[in-house]
Amino acid sequence: MKYQSVYEAETSIEELALLAKTAGAKVCGQFVVRLQNINPKSFIGAGKISEIKEFIEKKQEETGEEFDIVIFDEELSGVQLRNLEEMFGLPVIDRTQLILHIFAMRARTQEGMLEVELAQLEYLMPRLIGLGKVLSRTGGGIGTRGPGETKLEADRRKIRTRISKVKEDLENIKQHRSLHRRLRSEFPFPQVSLVGYTNAGKSTLLNSLSGAEVLAKDQLFSTLDTTTKKIKLPGSALEILMTDTVGFINKLPHKLVMSFRATLEEVNHADLLLHVVDASNYDYKEQIEAVNIVLKEIEAQDKPAVLVFNKIDAGDVIDTSLYQNVSFVKISARHYRGFEELYAEIEKHFVKFIGEYHLKVPFTEGKLISFLRGYSRILDEKQLENDIEFKIKMYKRYENMIANYLVK
Repeated sequence: MKYQSVYEAETSIEELALLAKTAGAKVCGQFVVRLQNINPKSFIGAGKISEIKEFIEKKQEETGEEFDIVIFDEELSGVQLRNLEEMFGLPVIDRTQLILHIFAMRARTQEGMLEVELAQLEYLMPRLIGLGKVLSRTGGGIGTRGPGETKLEADRRKIRTRISKVKEDLENIKQHRSLHRRLRSEFPFPQVSLVGYTNAGKSTLLNSLSGAEVLAKDQLFSTLDTTTKKIKLPGSALEILMTDTVGFINKLPHKLVMSFRATLEEVNHADLLLHVVDASNYDYKEQIEAVNIVLKEIEAQDKPAVLVFNKIDAGDVIDTSLYQNVSFVKISARHYRGFEELYAEIEKHFVKFIGEYHLKVPFTEGKLISFLRGYSRILDEKQLENDIEFKIKMYKRYENMIANYLVK
């Protein structure tokens, strides 16, 4: 892999170190290798391997700690993994295995655990021959939290069988989700999906908007399972269903994206995407691009979207001149800043769901009057002798409730 720049390589390896820490590892050293060509047998050449071995020995002498594992930032084949382990005399895993391990740690629902297991099995299947005796390795360290390993031929048969079973279970979950979606469509609330780079603040935003208590931590991939909440925009006629989705990351394994299709399907059915971006992160442009790549993979790149630059309380490095032709807002989800602008952008995208009505309601219809004041935007209100005359904007799904009081 030829890196475009030293900066890009160092940024990527810093993120890898953060992933390793998320998985519970202590990072003892980082080594950047710039390659012109990939060695099919060991990914890097013998000279670079010697340099890294010297680097490891030096670090061990300096720290007095033994290295337990070597993690590569690029995806490795089974043959490369096996050869590198023999050369280093240490277990070797790649970025994909590390991310899969973190996902396995984080998955809580049956759907999430099945999706992670499917990604692990499909990662393992083409590497069986190359990994060889490595498959007998058991333990609780990083990269070993998987579906289980036994002998090669038995594994191949078992993995194929298990993949089929997991796909079948996920298909059943998908059909169940489709049923819920059809039921929701009978009362069509606008659908909004939160997408974005991991740790951009999607769950915090959902909590702040809905009053929910979705797990929101300053860590990578704190949310793997989708959560949907109904939200009424203040001072508006509009109610929406907002769904929090799994966070994306640079070089997110394709198999993982495909395995999480059932979860990410909510994004495909959304009417609007809120693309949440960490405004305090200097790599925000690369993170936006990484999210766009995944959206393209799941064929959601053409969905209407609003860029939501979050965490402005922690810093604001956004060059807004780059986004003059797209919808964007700046907010702090934690401190409730910029929400008025966010509400306005959301409502602007859903004008087709809102109708403007002129009606007269008798004073005796107290329940309806109370409903109008709670679920519509009142543009004008006049007290008449026996009625109240309203001019309102309201969600079209409530038209049947006011049909008898409309002024023609």
